[in-house]
Parts: sequence; structure tokens; C-alpha cells
Amino acid sequence: MNSNHRANDVLTKEDGPQVISARFMYGPLDMVSLTGEKVDVHVMTSPPAGEYEYIGTEVSNSHGRVTFTLPEEKKLPHGMYPVKCIVRGDHTSVDFYLTVLPPKTEMVVFSIDGSFTASVSIMGKDPKVRAGAVDVVRHWQDLGYLILYITGRPDMQQQKVVAWLAQHNFPHGMVSFCDGLSYDPLRHKTNYLRHLIIENGIVLHAAYGSSKDVQVYSAVGLKPDQIFVMGKASKKHQGNATILLEGYAAHLSKLTNPGGSRPAVGNARMVIQKGCFSLPGQSKLKERRRTTAKRTVSYQTAVGADPPATPHRLEPHNSSMKVRPRGTSPRPKFGFRGETGV
Repeated sequence: MNSNHRANDVLTKEDGPQVISARFMYGPLDMVSLTGEKVDVHVMTSPPAGEYEYIGTEVSNSHGRVTFTLPEEKKLPHGMYPVKCIVRGDHTSVDFYLTVLPPKTEMVVFSIDGSFTASVSIMGKDPKVRAGAVDVVRHWQDLGYLILYITGRPDMQQQKVVAWLAQHNFPHGMVSFCDGLSYDPLRHKTNYLRHLIIENGIVLHAAYGSSKDVQVYSAVGLKPDQIFVMGKASKKHQGNATILLEGYAAHLSKLTNPGGSRPAVGNARMVIQKGCFSLPGQSKLKERRRTTAKRTVSYQTAVGADPPATPHRLEPHNSSMKVRPRGTSPRPKFGFRGETGV
């Protein structure tokens, strides 16, 4: 059975606990959970082009859940760190981010369903992107705001949704799904945003979504001129939000006019990663091309021959084997879903 491992990106402040959590499941509709198996935790401590460092190992519980707290001596300073959790038994893995934020980091929130797609849902048969949606997200990213993609969908759909974001070149951002099926996804969104504001000191600057999201954004303190709604809205919502009747292109034109938007304030601009989501295998292909270019200097290969594929294992190549202190784990050289330059 194919794996469907997933994890929400983690946002925390520097003086708080740095806790990561992931779920390891297999098969359609989570038929099998990884129970009682060791999972190795690796963090790229010098992003974006560093190597993964082994941090520790945790055993999954009966629900396939792994929760790991970084020890005090390995806690990370401000930054956006790729995390890779690898099942020791079959070498399947899940990628996500641990982001340690400075105080008062400014964020722009996008609710995925309804605001980005011209169809009803991102999981529908024809999930076309609304014209100008990607450009609006990129505008806020370029101004230095942390981007958050939030949805009330269950986390079992995470891989498909992130692949859709990557396919359409959406700027990189943090991603948050419900932990399993939720009977009240709007409450989940509200509680999650409140947690970010109260516990991590995040400042919400603007938020985008459908008419259903207006009550969520209003509940966390956003004003009508900070809430932007795509599509139709009832009369009761028109006074509580800004309705983008002319679409994203016209909205972007207003944002880029003098006084339409301002750069983010604070030190978060030094932390936030630029670029887009990457599709699975894209970073591996780039690495393979670089390796092939180097090999042509030392020896010739057959015309049209493909370079050897990098095995999906933790063991490093013998040519790059390094002596490591006892108790450390080999550093995997894998690509990451949020790698820049894609």
C-alpha cells in the first residue's frame, strides 16, 4: 500500500517549546496506521542549501502519530527549517517545516477552497485557478509577509492539495489542515488562528477566503478592510468584508497603487523563505542533473543514457562518506517540497 504520511507546518516562537508532530498512514482512507515503529527526525539546520541533521528518534503510537520535542540543547533560533521524518523500517517519509518566528511577525492568510479555485473545490474535477490569485499571494510574499494556507479539510488530503499548489506555482507558505475529519471546520480555523495570535504573537495583516470565512476572520479581530472575499456574498457579509467583485487582477492593481499596501515590519523578512512549492521529485531531478554534469568531466557516458537513480535510502554514497560522532545518523540528501527556485 502507498503511504499517505502528513504533518502540518509548525509555527512557534523562539522561547517556546519546539514540538513537531506527524502522522504515518498507509492506503486509501487511512486503512493502516504505523504502530510501534521507529521514526527518525532530521532537520535542515542551515537552510536553504544545508544538509539534514539527525535530531532524534521517536516511536509511533497506535494511531500512527509521532510527537517529538526538540531538546533544549538542539532548539533552533529564528528561521524556517525543513523537517524530514523517516520511517526506519521502509524509508517512507514526510516533509514539513518548523518555523521559529520573531515577535510580532506579520502574516497574510489564504483559505484555499473557494478563494483560489474557480470551481467549487480544489478536489473537484476541474480545479482551475482564479485569474490573478497566484500574483496576489506573490505580492504579499514579496512585501515580506509570512503566508499561511489554511483549510478545514482533513489532513488525509494534504498531499493532493500541496501538489495542486505546486502545480500552479503558488508562493511557498505554511500549510494547516484539520487533524482528521472535522464536524466544524470553521471553528477549527478560528481556534488555530487564535492560537497563533495568543501563543506566538503573530499579527494578522489581511485574510482571504469565501463568504463562509468572514465569521472566522472577524472572530480573531480583523476589520472589514482586512478581510477579502471572492465570489458572491450575502448582504450581512458585505458590511463585514471587502468583496472582490472585479476579481484578483483588479484587486492587485489597487494593492500596487501608492498607499494600497505596505511592506511588513519587523525582523520576519529575514526568516521568510521566498519561492514556490515544489512538486515531488523536482529537487531530485535538479540534483541528478548537477551530478551528471560533474561526471562528464571525469568520464564519458553512453549517449542518451540516464544517470543512475539516487536510491531512496538514508545511506550516503561511499564517495561522500564522512566520519560522524557516535550516536548521530547519516544525513539524507533529499529534496523538499518547499525548496526555493522552482
